[in-house]
Amino acid sequence: MAGGAGGGPVATRANASDPPLTPPASGRAIKTTCAYCGVGCGIKATVTGEREVAIAGDTEHPANRGKLCSKGTHLGETVGLEGRLLYPEITGRRASWDKAIRQVARTFAETIERHGPDSVAFYVSGQLLTEDYYVANKLMKGFIGSANIDTNSRLCMSSAVAGYTRAFGEDVVPATYEDIDEADLVVLVGSNTAWCHPVVYQRIMAARLLRGTQVVVIDPRRTETCEEADLHLQLRPGTDVALMNGLLAYCRDAGVLDEAFLAEHVATPDSFWSALGEGNDLWSTARTCDIAPVDLKRFFELFAATPRTVTLFSQGINQSIRGTDQVNAIVNVHLATGRIGKPGAAPFSITGQPNAMGGREVGGLASTLAAHRDFAPENVAEVKRFWAAPRVADKPGLKAVDLFRSIREGRVKALWVMATNPAVSLPDAAQVREALALCPFVVVSDCMADTDTSRFADVKLPAVGWGEKDGTVTNSERLISRQRALMAAPGEARPDWWIVTQVARAMGWRDAFGYENAADIYREHARLSAYRNEGRRKFDIGFHAAITNREYEAMEPVSWGGAPFSEGRFSTPDGKARLVAVEQRVLDERLPKWPLTLNTGRYRDQWHTMTRTGLSPRLSQHRREPLVEIHFRDAEEQGIGDGDLVRVATPQGESVFRAALSEGQRQGEIFTPIHWTDRQSSGGRTGLLPRPLVDPHSGQPGFKSTPARIEKLAVEWRGFLIAREVPEQVRADYFTKVRVGQGWLVELAGSGDPDAQLGNLLAGGQRIESLDRARGGWRAAVLDKGGRLSAALFVSRAGRLPDREWLITQLSAHETPSSVELLAGRPAIPQPDRGPIVCVCFDVGMKTIVQAIASQSLVSVEAVGKALSAGTNCGSCKPAIQRLIGETKEAAHA
Repeated sequence: MAGGAGGGPVATRANASDPPLTPPASGRAIKTTCAYCGVGCGIKATVTGEREVAIAGDTEHPANRGKLCSKGTHLGETVGLEGRLLYPEITGRRASWDKAIRQVARTFAETIERHGPDSVAFYVSGQLLTEDYYVANKLMKGFIGSANIDTNSRLCMSSAVAGYTRAFGEDVVPATYEDIDEADLVVLVGSNTAWCHPVVYQRIMAARLLRGTQVVVIDPRRTETCEEADLHLQLRPGTDVALMNGLLAYCRDAGVLDEAFLAEHVATPDSFWSALGEGNDLWSTARTCDIAPVDLKRFFELFAATPRTVTLFSQGINQSIRGTDQVNAIVNVHLATGRIGKPGAAPFSITGQPNAMGGREVGGLASTLAAHRDFAPENVAEVKRFWAAPRVADKPGLKAVDLFRSIREGRVKALWVMATNPAVSLPDAAQVREALALCPFVVVSDCMADTDTSRFADVKLPAVGWGEKDGTVTNSERLISRQRALMAAPGEARPDWWIVTQVARAMGWRDAFGYENAADIYREHARLSAYRNEGRRKFDIGFHAAITNREYEAMEPVSWGGAPFSEGRFSTPDGKARLVAVEQRVLDERLPKWPLTLNTGRYRDQWHTMTRTGLSPRLSQHRREPLVEIHFRDAEEQGIGDGDLVRVATPQGESVFRAALSEGQRQGEIFTPIHWTDRQSSGGRTGLLPRPLVDPHSGQPGFKSTPARIEKLAVEWRGFLIAREVPEQVRADYFTKVRVGQGWLVELAGSGDPDAQLGNLLAGGQRIESLDRARGGWRAAVLDKGGRLSAALFVSRAGRLPDREWLITQLSAHETPSSVELLAGRPAIPQPDRGPIVCVCFDVGMKTIVQAIASQSLVSVEAVGKALSAGTNCGSCKPAIQRLIGETKEAAHA
């Protein structure tokens, strides 16, 4: 009986190689959920051919109402089989499922027998569906008996979990997207919403248009999210507690605290208000945060005068060694002013991954048990009884950073990584790779064959990817949606829940993991949420405890918790929320050796380590290289020009980036993206740079504030390759490769003889080339047997390199240009220069937009959309278009 006291009979499957039933789609539109961020957008997907899918937004889905960002819009470009892991492998050789499952089960069992349950660990992912998460958590915590299961969601939102739990007694997001629609003020703290949650940003802009909602952005960087904001507070990194404590003190002095709500619904520590006195006046706060007092006063007055306020916060708050305190500083202001549990008023954490919330629900974090329970003895007893488990973990396990430290130190001896790439994403990634190399047994289940992490695997298990998965996800607003299979699983790929179930059965727990399909798991998950709950926890989906397979298949998006605190009762023993006293910590002083502060984050059109988005040529146009953004004055001091190669160094490591001079950076601070890995670049490895320091409450790493320095990288030559195929090994000192059109663009730089380093890039075909010995230039093109361009290489020691765009189009051209045109890198008749692509959906460049703005006197984003279509699909580029309108207007009046 799976599920013990709360379970029910479930059929078993005799042979591990028997595939679960995943019928292909029939050509009709299938409703599913996007694979990317925590917005949880609904999609209508139609299979149009073999591994071909047409994507449209689902107008009936409440999360997005038909809107999609650039990544979601181009999901159809990422469902091919390139790079897929299709068969199990043991030590690099193909194996049967039965043999691979037995190997994993036997090794884990032997390790547990010799060294105890805590000698094994799972590291899982917000890419898993809730059903996958549930069985992984059940196996580790309930049957292996250790809480050493943590998730990459630890890296993005665990401080929000800790902060909410301290304040409310439970990890409950007290808001929905409808609160944004009804807010008169939206405060965005540490969130580049326009890039990282574009559909939410468009919802904010719609509220601004319809009801005049004002927008304040609090961020050390001036990002595109600031373009249409009423106010941008460019605070000093790490001073968010000071800012929010100053705001709370101002609200108290202005008489806008909700005294009745505080008295009836909030528990306040005795010294809370007295501790808020000294150092939190407006002038002191402005000095600490390095914000002009006039701007800070404007924000304080606006907040105090606007009861309908939603404060949205994301990684800029969470990814800090003080992240939990920063979350509670925000929540304190909302509790004290009664701005919670009411329409248009809430402290709202927006999550980064598609199912980070589902993982929180099932206990995917090492610090929680299951169904929003902690490790209190009564909770352990309840879960043990429900699961009929032999032993249930009775204390928290190792959080992500500590987990890999324990692997490196030899305490954890067997690791299973599911659907994530910690060799890239964790801080101090060099130490993580060392840990993986030292671990006696590493299992990786993934849909991709070759990731930075899977290279350390003893066993690889092929998992299904988006478009083949079937289950549920929960978005940032607690909305559960279905992710449905659009096509059959390729090769021998299997759902993650099925893989975990087979291992559990092989370890001897057949009855407890006798699930036949995802609906079986979801029903048990729902029963556990309601089991002996009796209103103690807001998370309760008992309404789905008896959902039938047919109802599960047809399930529409559904929320849990309703308006969770509208009645003023919280999930604490006395039903009251908690004000949590937090104080601004003294910030580290900059040292002469490390004069800069490194911040990290995402690009608009890329996702995590680009195993999916990197397959899309369109999504690769926005940022083709990993850039380090530097303030002009910092660059000038180092003799760095825009486009130079720069070495970024921290106490943990170093990597090379292309310099991008930016007024959006505060002086003394730099920014790098998180996406690039060894598979795409010799540089751009942001994961090597952050310190492995974590928040003491949440265990979340502090990615946003690492001491750093920069220096210009001296190279003797620069170049690029455009080719249909690129060799696996590129020997240049610096390279980045990105998919474009019908091939690849590889940026190159180095010292020494370029011919010796790059000769392997031009193998095969008919070669035409020219040498410019005066400038150290080398240009070559390779034509295939049909006379079409297959590769073009341009190298220069002193001269200029041609534009890449025309050459890229020649890879798919029906007629081959002349040899003179190819070696010149441009057509005989010049073509318009579009500039860098701004609108990915309609392939519109910056110069095209600027020319239209100037020549047609366009004064709004909507006018640009009518003229060029730019910004009229996903809307992700609207902030960039708004900025171009402003810059063009300024240039005209200069």
